Amino acid sequence: MNIVYVHSHDTGRYIEPYGHAVPTPCLRKLAEDGVLFRQAFCAGPTCSPSRTGLLTGMAPHTAGMLGLAHRGFRLHDYSQHLASFLTRSGYETALCGEQHEAAADEIGRLGYKRNLSALNTEPAHEARDVQTARIAADFIRERHDKPFFASVGFYNTHRAKAGFPETGAPADPRYVMPPYPMYDTPENREDMAGFIASAGVVDRGVGIVRQALEETGQWENTILIYTTDHGIAFPHMKCNLYDTGIGVSLLMHIPGVAKGQVIDAIVSQLDLFPTLCELAKLEKPDWLQGTSMVPLLTGSASEIRSELFAEVTYHAAYEPMRCIRTKRYKLIRLYDDYDKLVMPNIDDGLSKRFLVDHGIRERTRSKAMLFDLYLDPVERENVIGESAYRAIAEELSERLDTWMRQTGDPLLSGSVPLPDGAWANGLDELNPT
Repeated sequence: MNIVYVHSHDTGRYIEPYGHAVPTPCLRKLAEDGVLFRQAFCAGPTCSPSRTGLLTGMAPHTAGMLGLAHRGFRLHDYSQHLASFLTRSGYETALCGEQHEAAADEIGRLGYKRNLSALNTEPAHEARDVQTARIAADFIRERHDKPFFASVGFYNTHRAKAGFPETGAPADPRYVMPPYPMYDTPENREDMAGFIASAGVVDRGVGIVRQALEETGQWENTILIYTTDHGIAFPHMKCNLYDTGIGVSLLMHIPGVAKGQVIDAIVSQLDLFPTLCELAKLEKPDWLQGTSMVPLLTGSASEIRSELFAEVTYHAAYEPMRCIRTKRYKLIRLYDDYDKLVMPNIDDGLSKRFLVDHGIRERTRSKAMLFDLYLDPVERENVIGESAYRAIAEELSERLDTWMRQTGDPLLSGSVPLPDGAWANGLDELNPT
């Protein structure tokens, strides 16, 4: 069975199938013809760690990806990457477009047989993503003597410097609602309008890839996945362990699986690797930490896990934190004495500038946060100090500590230094540079 893994930057769940006013008709159709996971979460709400978790099936710190690949962070073992595993399993593997698990000069270590990204010479982000989809479509249309795996990565909806990439179909900011928890101002509406237009580029790319699968008769022999790395690039979202940071879109078309399913069980992107192994009838490698989602797809189980975990160590700057999330509760712990928001870990943009102008740099935060998600789904009320939640806080803390020990978390030994050759911004700087 073929596998096509389509992924975008910084999209969270802000697409039409999740009920947002972000027109993405191709993604909506994919949801209607496949499976939509309402409670899917990444392993780390920063670019390289998140993708590492999905593509190795391990916690990012276990795999070695504690920061951003283009800033000098590396995997411990590149042979554990999904592309390398599938290449060894007899798949024809191709990289089309963006990836974030290796620096540009080390892409060859990921294990793809073909790096088709080198064919893309478009400089503008919209044109480049459309060309990425067309290159992937051309690959799909080739004659294949063995099953194939294509990674199709779009730059959108990542910010391009302070704003979102320019597109040929801009959204009208007059009729846009900024995402929670951003204040409704002209600046924030303009920022969100940029995101909406950017999401349209992603949607167009998904449509191009799907059309190639359908026209070549491979739609019913191909698993098509759409997901993203983490929450959208707004304050309190990307690079945060709130659900706005770790919640992700996850849509899958799987031949033979009932269409139009909506699954409410909590799942981690770590669960995708073992799921693909089971669906493709491949023996699961022993390093996997996730759980196959096949019982959810077949209806033989309503849940596959009671908890999941996410982490940040480095993004642009050092900001060590870990969380455990169950269906109802979330515990977040910060492991550094710096109690202000780490500004370089918030992408520059109109929404960030609005908050900076109104004093966000002076705000402090708690080192431990507990949220009752049933009563407080937007994570506003920290109940860590309330007696009614003491037993829950203690239990979650113990489970988080156990996971950190079992997965070899370097934070257990104290502050995590930069690896040789890696670099990060200072905590008091304003923007990532």
